[in-house]
Amino acid sequence: MSKTLGIGVIGCGNISAAYMRLAPLFGGIEMRACADLNPEAATLRAGEYGIKALSLDEMLAARDVDIVVNLTIPAAHFEVSKAVLEAGKHVYSEKPFVLSVEEGRALKALAEDKGLRVGSAPDTFLGGAHQLARHLVDSGAVGRITSGTCFVQSPGMEMWHPNPDFFFQPGGGPILDLGPYYISNLVQMLGPVARVTALSTSASDTRTITSQPRHGETIKVETPTTIHAIMQFASGAQVTYCASWDVWQHGHGPMELYGTEGTLHVPDPNFFGGEVRMTRKSAFVNVAEPWAHPFGIANEDTRANYRCAGLADMGQAILAGRPHRCSLDFSLHVVDVMTAILHSGETGNPIELRTTCDRPEALAPEAAQALLA
Repeated sequence: MSKTLGIGVIGCGNISAAYMRLAPLFGGIEMRACADLNPEAATLRAGEYGIKALSLDEMLAARDVDIVVNLTIPAAHFEVSKAVLEAGKHVYSEKPFVLSVEEGRALKALAEDKGLRVGSAPDTFLGGAHQLARHLVDSGAVGRITSGTCFVQSPGMEMWHPNPDFFFQPGGGPILDLGPYYISNLVQMLGPVARVTALSTSASDTRTITSQPRHGETIKVETPTTIHAIMQFASGAQVTYCASWDVWQHGHGPMELYGTEGTLHVPDPNFFGGEVRMTRKSAFVNVAEPWAHPFGIANEDTRANYRCAGLADMGQAILAGRPHRCSLDFSLHVVDVMTAILHSGETGNPIELRTTCDRPEALAPEAAQALLA
């Protein structure tokens, strides 16, 4: 195997541009091809980024493609990833990489049988801000984490997305769409979840699209749009998580962790950067020592955006024979947490988790620098 792995993308929607634009930042991987059910979409992306436009069958057969990035809609993730593995290629999927524990275990068995890797977004927890928060947790800066809160609430996706239907279908909703960012970050800092309990509802049976080009169309809501959950971690920490697309405005911070010696304020895990603040007992202070982390440096306007970090880490891990951080077991545990929350919301009963995982290895500044080209 060469020291650069070829990357192919299946699914040329909105998010594909970010992968193709940012991949050249990283070493060990190279964008080479894309495919889509709509050949015109693939041709457009290929022309923008100087790669090949292929059919789906050509992508699976391409000898210069080692890892396929699965950017299809969530409901198609399992079947597409399964086909990629059966074709003898590694697969890295957008989140959530599957919609059930059973699907995840099936991919795991297939990958192990073929000696292949499966990885999954999100990789924002590898960002400078969240790795600083991880460092502060691991070093005991605020003592032992005993509890916390997470809030991700907005009016919804139909105001800006050109085709928001899938957000409100099974496989969408604020838990499966946004939960991966928040829960992945919690698990990488606190370890696996042991049990959850939740309540769920929807404010409306329909939503009216106000974005273009479908302004005024009505779509049906088929999944809960407000969920309040409590996650009990194996460590003993207890975190309240509120996710909603029925809230016009709120004043809660994205993530707060409460320790025996202070409080940690963590920025939005939907992004790589942001300000980490903490208290030590009673006094608010900004983090005293600067954290010179490559994935916290603004590289797009004022924002740090290092999408493909998880993909690059997986590619370099394959070449080096080490575990990758956005691993199947880690991502499957996050899926287990999310689906358990949804099931608990439907039944009103606490749910014991069926999976567990190790925390991904922390990504210190030196390790992050090594991922860059």
